[in-house]
Amino acid sequence: MSISNVVAIVGRPNIGKSTLFNRLTKSREAIVDDTYGVTRDRKYGPVDWAGRTFSLIDTGGFVPDTKDFFEGMINTQIEIALDEAEHIIFLLDVETGITAIDQEIANKLKKAAKKITVVVNKVDNDSRELDVVEFFNLGLGEPIGISAMGGRNVGNMLDLITDHILPDGEKEEVVDERLKIAIIGKPNVGKSSLVNAYLNQDKMIVSNIPGTTRDSIDSVLKYKNNDILLIDTAGLRRKKKIRDNIEFYSLVRTLKAIERTDVVILMIDAVEGLTKQDIDILLEAKKLQNGIIIAVNKWDLVDDKVTNSARDYEAALRRELDWIPYVAIKFISVLNKQRLLKLLDLSYEIKERKFTRVSTSKLNDYISKIIKKTTPPTSGNIIIKIKYVTQPAVNPPVFSFFLNEPEHLKENYKKFLERKIREEYGYEGVPIVMKFLKTGN
Repeated sequence: MSISNVVAIVGRPNIGKSTLFNRLTKSREAIVDDTYGVTRDRKYGPVDWAGRTFSLIDTGGFVPDTKDFFEGMINTQIEIALDEAEHIIFLLDVETGITAIDQEIANKLKKAAKKITVVVNKVDNDSRELDVVEFFNLGLGEPIGISAMGGRNVGNMLDLITDHILPDGEKEEVVDERLKIAIIGKPNVGKSSLVNAYLNQDKMIVSNIPGTTRDSIDSVLKYKNNDILLIDTAGLRRKKKIRDNIEFYSLVRTLKAIERTDVVILMIDAVEGLTKQDIDILLEAKKLQNGIIIAVNKWDLVDDKVTNSARDYEAALRRELDWIPYVAIKFISVLNKQRLLKLLDLSYEIKERKFTRVSTSKLNDYISKIIKKTTPPTSGNIIIKIKYVTQPAVNPPVFSFFLNEPEHLKENYKKFLERKIREEYGYEGVPIVMKFLKTGN
C-alpha cells in the first residue's frame, strides 16, 4: 500500500468515521459499532478514485483512559493527524448539528495550514441537504453533505479531496540515486545504536526505554565515496498493541520510510529470536517489494556458541520464514561493531540486483535446460508446455513465463522455477515477481 497523499478523518466519536473509512477503502477493516469510542486501534488503507490514489486514516474517537476528553482527543489525535496528513476530512453529524466538541475541533483546524474538507454525514435525503447550510458557521469553507452508510454524494466528496492529486500515470518521479536504507524493528533492538555506530556520533537518542524514537530520522553517511541515506524508524509494535495515537502515527511514518527505501534492514534480538512483531514488519516490507536483510543483533550475547551455531541459527530462522525465502541474513553486534560494514556492502549488492536485467536469449537458454531436466508435472491429461520466458521489468525484477495452460501449472513447480532463477542470477535479499501467462502459439 502506498503511504503517499495521506488523508485523515477526524471528528468526535460515533458520527460514522469508520463507516466512511470502510466505504472509501472498500473494506471492513475498521470496526463499526454504536458503542462510544469503539475505534481504538487506528486503521489505514488505500483509496483509488478515478486513477488518483491516497492513503486514508481512521483516527478513532478518543483515548479511553484519559479523564480529560479534550486532552485525549483534541491534543493528541487531532494535532498528530494534522502533523501527518496533507488533507483533513472533518466529519460532522447533520442530526446533531454543531456541538461544542465540533467547535473545539474546528478551532484547532483553523490554526493548521492544511487542506480541510468539511463533510456532513447522515445526509441521506434532499430535505436534510437544507440542514447542511448550518455548518458554514464553523468558518472552514463550504460543507458537503454525504451519507457514509448509503453512499449518497460520496463521489462528489472524493472529487473535492483528489482535485490536487495527479493521476498515477502523470506523477513526476524525483530520481534519487543514493542507496536508501530503512533500519526497522520492534523497540529496543539497537536501531538507533546502529545508525550512531555508522555515523560515529550520538545523533539519535539511545536508551533502553522502548519507543524512544518516535519519528523516522534521516542521516547521510559517506561510504566508499558514495552517499547512503540511513533512515532510523520508530520501533514498531504489533498493531493490536498500539494504544496511543503517537505510536500509531509512528507506525505510519515507518511505513512511509519503508516505501521510499531500496533496502530494509530488519534488526532482531539474537537472544529473543524472531517475534510476531518482526513477522508483521516483514509482511509490510514484502508488500512494498523492498530488498530485505535480517540483521541478527547482539550475537555477542548468545551463550555457548559453537562452530556451527550461526549456521544452525540461520537454518532454523529460514524454516520459520519459508514464506519469504529470499531474505538475506547477517549476524552482527552493534556493541562490538562486528560485521556492520558487511551490512552496507550487502545493501549495495541488493540494490544492484534489483536493477539487474537478464537478456531474453540467456534467460531462455538457461530455463530450457532446467525444463528439459525437470519437466513440468502433468495435470490430468494436460501436458504443460513452457514456450519461452522474458524479463519485462526491474526493481523488482519481473519474469514472465508463457505457456499453454498456466492455470494448471502446479504451485510447487512455480516455486521450483523461482528458486532456480535465484540460484543462477544471485537474487539474495531481492523480491522477484513470477508471472505465468497463456500463449496461443
